[in-house]
Amino acid sequence: MGLREVKRQRTRRLIADKAFELFGDHGFGRTTVEQIAAAAEVGPSTLYRYFPTKETLVLEFVEDCLVDAITWYGEQSELDLPAGLQAVIERVLEQLATNPGRIQAVFELAAQAGSVSAHLNELIWRFRIDLTNELVRRMPTAAPQQAEFTAALSAGIAMSIIETVVRIWVENPATVDLKQLARAAMSRLRDGAIPLPEGTE
Repeated sequence: MGLREVKRQRTRRLIADKAFELFGDHGFGRTTVEQIAAAAEVGPSTLYRYFPTKETLVLEFVEDCLVDAITWYGEQSELDLPAGLQAVIERVLEQLATNPGRIQAVFELAAQAGSVSAHLNELIWRFRIDLTNELVRRMPTAAPQQAEFTAALSAGIAMSIIETVVRIWVENPATVDLKQLARAAMSRLRDGAIPLPEGTE
């Protein structure tokens, strides 16, 4: 990473950190872009170059974690599908766990502001689509429709595990081990311990 990119990332993170301080003090709705820019010592136009909306600013850390996992998975050609899915789930959780305070704040802001909640749901949906596409790419021998169907189901399950585990963790940060809980969820799915809809042919 070049010096310019390092500086860019540092500025981006500073803006986000200052924004969360202001959100905590004044609330999401009452904090203006101008206030955030002033706290980060940048102009509003600079802030908008990094974050087009306040919602994208709130969720930049979550988005980075999700994008990182998909990018990383795309580079791991040796992983079979079950191992790959487990690795993606655990990578997302490991990244999120590096900043528990930020994740806690994201959940609180999503509960307060419908626009933040909607943007979070959009990120989750995009992650599912990107993971589906990566899984399809890894199933070259399957018929296209069958591969897409299977991949979409797998991606949905992976995202459901991540969401459920993170929500439980946010409510009990001192007692929940993210990776351990995710592995317990995957084990229950494999063992048939989780009730699933009964299908008929």
